[in-house]
Amino acid sequence: MPKRPNPESIDHDNPEWTAQDMARARPAKDVLPELFGAKAAKVMLRPRGRPPAEVVKDRITIRLSPDVTAAFRASGDGWQTRIDAALKDWLRTHSPV
Repeated sequence: MPKRPNPESIDHDNPEWTAQDMARARPAKDVLPELFGAKAAKVMLRPRGRPPAEVVKDRITIRLSPDVTAAFRASGDGWQTRIDAALKDWLRTHSPV
């Protein structure tokens, strides 16, 4: 049995969509240029958040001595990046094997 709406919470200015409404719906990428123009639609539809990194780092779990992590953390934000740089520097002069 379908759930009956609470008559006090019905918004007559914004009714619930029916199956027919959903079937008629179009993606925003198709509708926004018609409503706001191509330039504005391009701005509205651009991806959100940080752009994808060119080089993606591996996510790993590593166990380090407390004094090592304390020293790097004490140096402030970006301490993990500095550990990465220190390891890269070590690799320039050492063989990892």
